Amino acid sequence: MEIEAIEDKFYLMDKPASWTSFDVVKKMKYAGPFKKIGHAGTLDPLATGLLIICVGKYTKKIDYFQSLPKTYTGTFVIGKTTPSIDLETDFDNEFPIESIEIDKLTEVANSFVGESLQSPPIYSAIKLNGQRLYTHARKGVQAEDLEIKLREVHIYLFEIKVDNFPEIDFKITCSKGTYIRSIVRDFGLKLSSGAYLKKLVRTGIGDYSLDKAQAISNFDPSLYETL
Repeated sequence: MEIEAIEDKFYLMDKPASWTSFDVVKKMKYAGPFKKIGHAGTLDPLATGLLIICVGKYTKKIDYFQSLPKTYTGTFVIGKTTPSIDLETDFDNEFPIESIEIDKLTEVANSFVGESLQSPPIYSAIKLNGQRLYTHARKGVQAEDLEIKLREVHIYLFEIKVDNFPEIDFKITCSKGTYIRSIVRDFGLKLSSGAYLKKLVRTGIGDYSLDKAQAISNFDPSLYETL
């Protein structure tokens, strides 16, 4: 297939666990091949789900795709913490959970809905003083010792199921720049406890859905999208 026949498009891809978003871009770049390619919104390595990959002139639309609301599903666990707020790092604290009132958990989830200021996790790719925050974290620097700028975020939807407490299944729709790990961290703090993210799947970006995405293992350059 000629490059011209597959350029200036975008692809809905299902990122597998343990891959970085750039790993997906790199794999597609050589499978295409494409002259110009980039992703529209990073997913953490342990997360899975929808990535929008822009090709050719569509790389100029990356900001547009990044501005769209995102929808996630997953599971977090109350009563333990890790420095990264997920399973990338080992547990560092454990808290009693016997006094937590199960019927109050939906009330806590609802308290996140709307606009707020969020502190990004120290294990993130945001730059501070010329270095990624995770670089500071891996040197043992604590979040409270850094001037991490708060972000304005909007949570449109936060639904939970607590049938398997202390595991909590959730669905969240949120604005650009929202960190689900920060929501998990703050959820634990609101319970005077701790929490970590066990599973995260991005299921939607705007009107684009994960069920339309391709697996990277059998990527087909002819199955593109257009606006």
